[in-house]
Amino acid sequence: MKKKFMLIVPMLHQGGFERVCVATARLLEPYYEVYIVIFSAMDIAYDIRGLHVIDIHMKSVEGKAGKVLNVFRRAKRVAALKAEYGIDIAYSFGPTANLVNVFSGMRPFRKGGADRAKIWCGVRSYMDMGNPRLLRLFCRYSDRVVSCSKLIQRELEARFSCQKVCTLYNPFELAGIQAQAREVGEKERLPFTGCGRVIVSMGRQDDVKGFWHLLKSFSLLHRKYEDARLLIVGEGDFREYWKLAEDLGIQDAVSFPGVKKNPFPWLALGRMYVMTSINEGFPNVLVEAMALGIPVISTNCMTGPAEILAEDFDAVSGRQEYLDADYGILIPVMDAAKDLDADRITEEERKLAEQMERLLSDEALYEKYSQAAVRRAAQFSGEAYVERIRGMAEE
Repeated sequence: MKKKFMLIVPMLHQGGFERVCVATARLLEPYYEVYIVIFSAMDIAYDIRGLHVIDIHMKSVEGKAGKVLNVFRRAKRVAALKAEYGIDIAYSFGPTANLVNVFSGMRPFRKGGADRAKIWCGVRSYMDMGNPRLLRLFCRYSDRVVSCSKLIQRELEARFSCQKVCTLYNPFELAGIQAQAREVGEKERLPFTGCGRVIVSMGRQDDVKGFWHLLKSFSLLHRKYEDARLLIVGEGDFREYWKLAEDLGIQDAVSFPGVKKNPFPWLALGRMYVMTSINEGFPNVLVEAMALGIPVISTNCMTGPAEILAEDFDAVSGRQEYLDADYGILIPVMDAAKDLDADRITEEERKLAEQMERLLSDEALYEKYSQAAVRRAAQFSGEAYVERIRGMAEE
């Protein structure tokens, strides 16, 4: 009989580990019975047709006491589902789901003599490393801690003496990404079509993405290339960034189209992809852009970019200089203090503009990174991901 996997995620709105959860379900289906448990079905942004999704109808609440009670309520319900479906392995994505997964495996929540499903806790972002109490709990009470980055794995091992941790890079269905990039909905209207100098970035409206740096750098680039355009795709109203674009005088050259169920046609508009994040877990969108042959420029932040863009990531990880890496351009992490003053352009923003100009003006450099991007993306295939999970499941 097939083993039974439960994948636990708070919601399925647009986000990195949500995408990985859905991809994991589809990749594991030929080998296991797979169930996705979500806490709320609000704003589902992914195609879940054909997947067994269980909504426990326990969305997030306000207040510390309410949040604690909600964790226990969710854990009780998830424990019951584990028993009902005879789950063998429960794999959770992100700290909120990890808490529920861990507590649901404890005796007060398990019904009768129900067998305890193996617990895998996914640490999907370097931001998760900021809560040592939670990490210690996950390391102690899970059967496996699944990291999306070797750097995160090493830090968990060093800080918490965690011997249960492993690295599992996010999976990508490359042919699917390329096919979806050609699919545009009947009611969708792509901006800047026909413009050859489109810079693309993607991500929710969150200070950790550093989008003010990108807008200021782009404004410098736009002075030299009046036909250059900037496209930032992701969740949020981006009101403060609209205002910054107006103050910079680039409002007609910038678009914030919002969250997209299929973002790849927008991504495919890019002449280059630029990521200005202060930190990440494993930035999926870098690999997605590379799968479309789009050269990338990224901050060398913790964690992910160095592992994606360099063969020997140990040699470049954390280096705060401008590096032409094997598969893309790495730049220093930029100032984390948000500055929406259009009159203040920093030296690091000027240097990012110079790197973007290099890719626009140097055709040989562009072709080098376009071809390298496709080669590198092929190394993050879904097949390799499934093979790794199947090996872990049998250990």
